[in-house]
Amino acid sequence: MNRIRLILVSLVAFTLSTTAANAASRNAAPARRPNIVILFADDLGYGELGCQGNPQIPTPHIDSIATDGVRFTDGYVTAPYCSASRAGFLTGRYQTRFGYEFNPIGANNEDPNAGLPKSERTLARKLHDVGYATALIGKWHLGGHAKYHPIRRGFD
Repeated sequence: MNRIRLILVSLVAFTLSTTAANAASRNAAPARRPNIVILFADDLGYGELGCQGNPQIPTPHIDSIATDGVRFTDGYVTAPYCSASRAGFLTGRYQTRFGYEFNPIGANNEDPNAGLPKSERTLARKLHDVGYATALIGKWHLGGHAKYHPIRRGFD
């Protein structure tokens, strides 16, 4: 008899605890995702920011972001051009593997066939697809024709 009573009490306790846990999880605030801010600058040397140890050029706001966030300090590029570097960064691939090796400048910028290939998914698209609001501020330089516009590549 005691064994049956123990089993019944255990089942009731288990049922109540799982019901309470389910109710609590439904009422809990959704988990907050981290903000992601990427600073991608042309011709910025490794030691030119205060957070990298430069005492001569004050960069307090960037230093604050670096202190409170996550820093990636070992990035390298495989091309001497800003557009190729952006293409590699945004796709997570070596840009030479999809033929993006130069800057589309001048008339080439408006060429309907010059831009980041549509077959390449960008980091912005991936973040947008999981609910992030995305923005691009500054130079795009990955194709000037409308079909290559940032809003067609995952940026809001």
